[in-house]
Amino acid sequence: MRGASRSVYFATKNKAKYLEAARITATYGVHLRYLPFSKQEIQAEDLREIASFAAMEAARSKVRTVVAEDAGFFVDALKGFPGPYSSYVFKTLGTSGILKLVGDVKNRKASFLAAVSYCEPNRRPISFTGTVRGLVSKKPKGSGGFGFDPIFIPSKGDGRTFAEMQIDEKNAFSHRAKAFRRFARWFTSSR
Repeated sequence: MRGASRSVYFATKNKAKYLEAARITATYGVHLRYLPFSKQEIQAEDLREIASFAAMEAARSKVRTVVAEDAGFFVDALKGFPGPYSSYVFKTLGTSGILKLVGDVKNRKASFLAAVSYCEPNRRPISFTGTVRGLVSKKPKGSGGFGFDPIFIPSKGDGRTFAEMQIDEKNAFSHRAKAFRRFARWFTSSR
């Protein structure tokens, strides 16, 4: 594998995810290429299983070496909901729906988890994960990011939501950045 290309396709329809991930992997010399791909969202409790299925499907159908990613927003007061169903819940309830469900509870702890799966055509995927802990804000703040970013305040941050941060600020400790760093370190060491 030595001397192999340090380029891989990111199979996603979410350009914002791609832009975040590409900045992370570039620091390791890994060039992510955008591959618009609408994954079939299987119903599973494990984000690695969801990302792995998407990576295998993209690698098979596009005949390319790819990574796919899935993330979830886990709210402690809601017993981990919406978790792996975050995309659907965001489309149906949005941030305001989650804030209504959380209400005025004192325990506002939450986490974002991400799973990145790498797959070559006709091979089994390899997965990498990342987690960031934080709190659900009382109201949405910021216009950056996507999904539940406007209501998530990371614990190691400065009190701003992910949506109030620039990409590089968010990438300093986000779940997606952690997972893509783990992938990039593995990918460069295997080449």
